Amino acid sequence: MMTDPFFYATAIPAVIMIGLSKGGFGGALALLGVLLMALTIPPVQTAAILLPIIIVMDMVSLWSWRGHKDNRTLFIMLPGAIVGITIGWATAAWVTDPMIRLIVGVVALLFVTRFVSTNMIARRNDSPPPVEGHRPLLGLFWGTLSGFTSFVSHAGGPPYQIYALPLKQDPKTYTGTSVHYFAVVNAVKLAPYFALGQFDMTNLSTSLVLAPLAPVATLAGVFIVKRMRPEIFYPFMYLMVFLTSLKLIWDGVTRLLAG
Repeated sequence: MMTDPFFYATAIPAVIMIGLSKGGFGGALALLGVLLMALTIPPVQTAAILLPIIIVMDMVSLWSWRGHKDNRTLFIMLPGAIVGITIGWATAAWVTDPMIRLIVGVVALLFVTRFVSTNMIARRNDSPPPVEGHRPLLGLFWGTLSGFTSFVSHAGGPPYQIYALPLKQDPKTYTGTSVHYFAVVNAVKLAPYFALGQFDMTNLSTSLVLAPLAPVATLAGVFIVKRMRPEIFYPFMYLMVFLTSLKLIWDGVTRLLAG
């Protein structure tokens, strides 16, 4: 089991942030938690310690958001996610974490920039921003990228949000759909993580110590999000994606330059 106090100083708030995210605040907050925890240990070990905890959170989230989901979104994105997880497993020895952070950060930043510009044009024309419908090929692409980045660094949230947020679903439907989506993604990730030897006794015992925080933080997130109005929920989500994109770009660039 990990015994470094500095590790727990980052791991405990990280697990709380991820739990709030699993409760309904979305992948951006979870990614911030992953990045915080990765300040003290390697990203791969971070992912291995967090995965059992995240699965506990998924179980709580599935119960909390039962009955709230859009099957069309799941049908479009989940096949791509499974493909992305397979690619991540097959390329685990070659793809570096800084590359992933930079790519996801740039894509997420472009996404938020597009959202802001679209809303500015809509306000100038005194019309509501457009609501986009399902586009299967685009959903398959973002699902694949989401599965891949979720496997390598638990960073599947921004690609999922890039496809799902413009659908402008009811916040409960949006949250319930994302909960079901990532519950499947995380369950599928278990087998390749075992195959890569990431679940050793040190990582698993550390997961066990942190696990009691999982249901408490998740239920807190559920409580808050179920009382959020859409006009607050969506701007908050886009703000979180924006802040996360800047952090990812910074980490990716600095680590690539450092060699």
